[in-house]
Amino acid sequence: MRKMLVITRDGNRSEEIGELIDQIEEILTETSTESSSPEDDREVDTLFVDVESLQNKNKSMTKALEDLWKHYPSASIVVMANEEQTKVAVDAVKAGAFDYLTHPIEKEELGLVMEKVRESDVLQSELDYLRGQFWNDDSLEYVDTRSKSMRDVFAKIRQVAGTRTTVLLTGETGTGKSLIAKIIHAHSNRKDMPFISVHCGAIPDTLVESELFGHEKGAFTGAIRRKLGKFELAHEGTIFLDEIGTVSQSVQVKLLNAIQERIIQRVGGENDLSVDVRIIAATNEDMGQLCEEGKFRRDLFYRLNVFPIRIPPLRERREDIPRLSEGFIRQFNGLLNTEIKGIHPQVLDTLLEYDWPGNVRELENVIERACILETTEILQPDSFPPDLLDTQGEVVTSPVKTSLPLKEARQITVDRFEKQYLSSLLEQCNGIIKTTAEKAGITTRQLSKLMNRHGLKRTDFKNKK
Repeated sequence: MRKMLVITRDGNRSEEIGELIDQIEEILTETSTESSSPEDDREVDTLFVDVESLQNKNKSMTKALEDLWKHYPSASIVVMANEEQTKVAVDAVKAGAFDYLTHPIEKEELGLVMEKVRESDVLQSELDYLRGQFWNDDSLEYVDTRSKSMRDVFAKIRQVAGTRTTVLLTGETGTGKSLIAKIIHAHSNRKDMPFISVHCGAIPDTLVESELFGHEKGAFTGAIRRKLGKFELAHEGTIFLDEIGTVSQSVQVKLLNAIQERIIQRVGGENDLSVDVRIIAATNEDMGQLCEEGKFRRDLFYRLNVFPIRIPPLRERREDIPRLSEGFIRQFNGLLNTEIKGIHPQVLDTLLEYDWPGNVRELENVIERACILETTEILQPDSFPPDLLDTQGEVVTSPVKTSLPLKEARQITVDRFEKQYLSSLLEQCNGIIKTTAEKAGITTRQLSKLMNRHGLKRTDFKNKK
């Protein structure tokens, strides 16, 4: 049974909530957000509060909510509002409230909100457990996820991190495989020893063997001194082999021997060297298919595929996009000395609908670009690439944002159309300013101002005809 508190100046509304919810243990009622004494604090699961009770000339919405949480730290706050107060209720949600309901409250709508509260409580309990039992402070931001598929990933990491078992990370480019590898190492018994990362796809074929296993002086032209390989450098630690599917057949043979025997030999050397390394490999390719095509040794694949972990693409974990975006904003505020507070609701809707072929890395790049271009405290549509907001270059109709004032909602639509119109016209005219201005029926000066406003550059449209 859940404990709920209704804070309202209208006693009938607490009765209304009680009648709509089945099997409640207790409904408590207050007429003010101010508790009279510490003894009045209660273990409340869900707090329903009228929007009028949060409005105070001397307090911001954030401060009003914080005052409530001082008394009811475990409560999920649901704001109740009349239709004309929707914007204030939305502001409360942006400030941290869980959700809002509009009067008259329907039983089905209330039921959906309560189910979301219960699910959130379960997720928070799981996260609290993980924080207390396993994860170090540096990893807490990454394990804070609402995605079931990512929770499964972190559950597997907990199982394998403390072993010396070889791990194979699979997933599309940009899903964060290198970050996962570092998290595994950071929670292993080898955390105080080296973590050596090797991007196999970025090393020329002729140098891969030397990079991995080192070489002796004079082993080949240019080998003017002895060089230790990555395996030696990772001794007693972890070696991360990224893009493992790109290595040549000859290197695969030596890798297999290193994994099986824990022995390597430098290029041009004759002595066997014992190495104690934990191997984490990663690939964005179908390793089974590579084996079928004879491009990758099956025996090596079996050695690497001892404990596979698939990292889901961002489109399969859309519920994490708001949290990831907020994290990147905080990151770039520090790096770029900006003070971005959040993302415009229309942009967030678009981010949630986009398929993100470049995954988390693409999201990070998009947020960085927006933080550089933005001149206000909220990331506006103008700061994002046109092809992100409309991949077809056409006017896209989206649900009317009734939570916004008419003037603001109208301006969003106008700005979006204007950017799409200019982008299409610039592309047709191959980025030629004079021709584009003539077709648009405006002066070149006006066009330049509009292009600056919408972040459009002439060079982006050259040679696209």
